[in-house]
Amino acid sequence: MLRMAAKGKDSWKIAAPGVSPVLTGSLNAFLSGYWDKAPTAGRAMEFLESQQKGALYFDHFAFRTFGVDGCGIDSMAGALLDFGYVRRDNLKFEKKKLNAFWFAPPSPELPRIFVSELEVGSFPEEAQKIIRRYTSAAASTATQHFLSGSLGILPWPTPTKEDFRALAEVSEYAAWTLVNGYGLNHTTISVHNLSEMSEIDGLVQALRREGFALNEAGGVVKTSPDGGLRQASTVADEVDFEFLGGVVDRVSGPYIEFAQRHVLPEYAHLEPDQVEERHRRDGFEQGNADKIFESTQIGGVR
Repeated sequence: MLRMAAKGKDSWKIAAPGVSPVLTGSLNAFLSGYWDKAPTAGRAMEFLESQQKGALYFDHFAFRTFGVDGCGIDSMAGALLDFGYVRRDNLKFEKKKLNAFWFAPPSPELPRIFVSELEVGSFPEEAQKIIRRYTSAAASTATQHFLSGSLGILPWPTPTKEDFRALAEVSEYAAWTLVNGYGLNHTTISVHNLSEMSEIDGLVQALRREGFALNEAGGVVKTSPDGGLRQASTVADEVDFEFLGGVVDRVSGPYIEFAQRHVLPEYAHLEPDQVEERHRRDGFEQGNADKIFESTQIGGVR
C-alpha cells in the first residue's frame, strides 16, 4: 500500500488515480491547513525530497477528538466509513485516558487514518464542564466535523485563554484539541519507502544533524514488542492562536512522524523488489503511540 506525496510544497498532496475525488480533495484540504501550521514538517519534507529518488509516501494521518456529545471518534468515523475506510483495532491508553481506533484505507494510495478520543468522563468535574461547554455547542453538527477539519475551522465557539489554561493543567491532549479541533494532529512518512535512509535509525541521525528537535519520550525511536513497527517524530511546532477577546498566544500545533514497517516473518523469503506493503507489519502499537502522543507537550520533551 503506497500513499503518494507529490513533490513541491504547493503540491505535497495525495495522488490516487481512480479514488473518489471528493475523498482525495478532502484529505488534501486537511494537508493544506497542516502545512501552514507545521513549518517543521515542511522542512522535513524538503530535506527528504533532497535525498529522495522518486515520490515520498504517507503511512498515516492522525486526528484528536473529545469523546463526548457526539464529538468523539464516531464524528470522524461516519465520513471515513462512507468513503470506504474500514474500522480496525481498538487501542486503549489508560494513563492518558484515551481511546483510539485506526481505519484501513479503501485504496493502497491512501493513508491509514488514526483517530483518538479523550475519555472526558474520567476527568475532574471542572474540566468536564469546560469541555462540555464547547462540545455541547458543536453536538448538533457532529456529523459534519470531518468537513470542519478539512476547512480548517473549529466546530465550537472560539475558546477563552482561561479555559485553555485550565484544561492544560489536567490534560495536554484536551488543551491541544480545544484550540486545534479537527485539524491534522500529524502526518507520517513511510520510512521503508525512502530510496535513501530507509532504516529509521539512519534517518534519525540525519534529522538530528539537520537540527530537527525530536520527541525523546520513551527513546527517540519507539519500537513495538514484535520489532515490526518502529516510529519517531519531531516535536510539535508552536503556532499563534487568537483566543476569545482577541488575546493572541502561542499554542502547540502539529508535527510530523516517521514510521518503518518491517517485512513480516512469513514473507522473509521475498526478494526486495517483490515486497509490497501488504507483506509488512500493519496496524499500530499502543506502547509506541502512547509516547508519540507526547510530541505536542510544549517544553515537555525538548
